[in-house]
Amino acid sequence: MACVHYGPADVVKWLDYPGCIDAVRAAMAAFSASEVPQPLRTIIPLAPLKVLALMPGFLLPDGELGPFGGKIISVARNPENPGRSKHHGLVIVFDPETGELVCTADAGEVTEIRTAAASAVATDALARTDARFMTVFGAGAQARSHIEAIRHVRDLKHINVWARDFEKACLFAEEMAGMSGLAISPVASAEVACRGADIICTTTGSSEPILFRDWVEPGTHLNIVGSSGPGPVEVDNALVVASRYIADSRRSVLAAGAEFLVAKEAGLIGDEHIVAEIGEVLNGTADGRRDDQEITVYKSLGHVVQDLYSAAYIHQKAQAAQ
Repeated sequence: MACVHYGPADVVKWLDYPGCIDAVRAAMAAFSASEVPQPLRTIIPLAPLKVLALMPGFLLPDGELGPFGGKIISVARNPENPGRSKHHGLVIVFDPETGELVCTADAGEVTEIRTAAASAVATDALARTDARFMTVFGAGAQARSHIEAIRHVRDLKHINVWARDFEKACLFAEEMAGMSGLAISPVASAEVACRGADIICTTTGSSEPILFRDWVEPGTHLNIVGSSGPGPVEVDNALVVASRYIADSRRSVLAAGAEFLVAKEAGLIGDEHIVAEIGEVLNGTADGRRDDQEITVYKSLGHVVQDLYSAAYIHQKAQAAQ
């Protein structure tokens, strides 16, 4: 079996949002159903704003070994976007029967799409069914992919965009409105941007809270995405405490969910504040939203099973087209 490599352009071509959403939904359901613990990712600091990350993983859907492998990435400063980082690396998938290397895929593009797909899965499961108004914090790649993904699970009528650089938010909103055909408005005030929002996505690199409890209306669903490790936080303690808090991976959030850990260190919550993993909600073994007034939070740290299922989907789709 010859290994196939899918570069950035190949990933964009084959990893469509509806297909990736389905792949991530299946991955997270299988992840939470498995009784075999997954290894936590290994982060190796190399220099300021430069790390090497290693993420092995596997799944046993229906008791049978599924795609296994891992992701290896470097995360470094992005010269095209000062103050932000960029991923470089590979997702590696092995055949579950033979153990042969099946394919590799560009990790940067896979991560960008599958992260937003995971938020779309969570939004579909946790947001009110009548949610139509979304606010996005950030104006970078993840802000773009979250708009593209979540429009597939909710009939969005309007989107507000806030970024610390208002000029950038204006350019982003204009570009995305032209690409998507959606009504998208830049808003200079973060607080004003949240008014009336049914869904809020935070996709920034902020080291301090940019979203506060007092700004969030009852019944809102939040995808907290920007902080991927201990330290930087995007939302305040009061919002964490007030929320029905759902994790992608309970073990991962207990180890590296910045907003959760800060609130826990302050003595405001305990480990039990993580009421479920999103896969448990999907499987019906835990409740998601219980009423239209709850504030639900999905904390996204990302998990390698999302990468593996996404890369396997790319390979299956590309091979079927030959």
